[in-house]
Amino acid sequence: MSVLFFYFSHTSTFQIPFPKSALSLIPRSSSLPTAPKSINQEHLPFLVLGQRERKMAREMKGGPVDIEASGGGGGVGVGVGAGQLYPNTMENPQFRWAFIRKVYVIIAMQLLLTVVVAAIVIFIEPLATFMVSRPAGLAVYISIILSTFLVLIPLYIFMKRHPVNLLLLAFFTCLMAFAIGTSCAYTKGKVVLLAAILTVVVVASLTLYTFWAVRRGQDFSFLGPFLFAGFMVLFVFMLIQIFFPLGRLSRTIYGVLAALLFSAFIVYDTNDLIKRFNYDEYIPAAISLYLDIVNLFLALLTIFRAR
Repeated sequence: MSVLFFYFSHTSTFQIPFPKSALSLIPRSSSLPTAPKSINQEHLPFLVLGQRERKMAREMKGGPVDIEASGGGGGVGVGVGAGQLYPNTMENPQFRWAFIRKVYVIIAMQLLLTVVVAAIVIFIEPLATFMVSRPAGLAVYISIILSTFLVLIPLYIFMKRHPVNLLLLAFFTCLMAFAIGTSCAYTKGKVVLLAAILTVVVVASLTLYTFWAVRRGQDFSFLGPFLFAGFMVLFVFMLIQIFFPLGRLSRTIYGVLAALLFSAFIVYDTNDLIKRFNYDEYIPAAISLYLDIVNLFLALLTIFRAR
């Protein structure tokens, strides 16, 4: 289960919602086995491996690897051994680590593309002015928001077809970045920088904490129902704020609630990245965490802008 919410603010009093429910668009595979008990070459096409992993895969031609065996035979024992991500894992940790690295590389590329496109929107002043102050600009903005929904449909269909999935993901990221740039266009640079720095610190801290806690046996799957409830509360609060603006204090409360919610989503989705996503689900894994990070940034931006 994953419910992600993306919103933007043109000014301190005008907000446009962009809800996205991954429940209906990007299914989570929590109902499936987390990993096969033996890994052979038929599982390898789902994962782009590095040189070391490909070499290891070639050495596996003699048969499947018994990852439940302990000792010096190359197996992975029950409990937390060297390189293992969590206790009692039933998969080779090298494959899971390769998958995690791939997802974070994709997210890094998404964030870099977001910064570039958003900077173009911000520094081309006529474009930013058109988007913020003209009715036609608002129409374009809403069209971009709606387009992100439409892109998610082929992105889901071609989720496992390389390189089409990456091209669609890049297009989706550009649409998101354009909207983010519009949101930041008339915000003080100091505020944007402060929100960005704090986002980096929070994301890094929560990610490290989640890996540390999961390695010691903690499972954050229980957060799912609470996150859904929190999302619904935030969504209703947002609707009230749009149609019945309650002032600066309510915007601050809204930003704080959103920041807490998406901080919890980072922990929840990182837990899923470690345990539940299959090796061929790097696109939904990247989208989930990317939207968590973007939403956290915008929540912090709302807090600082309301001061």
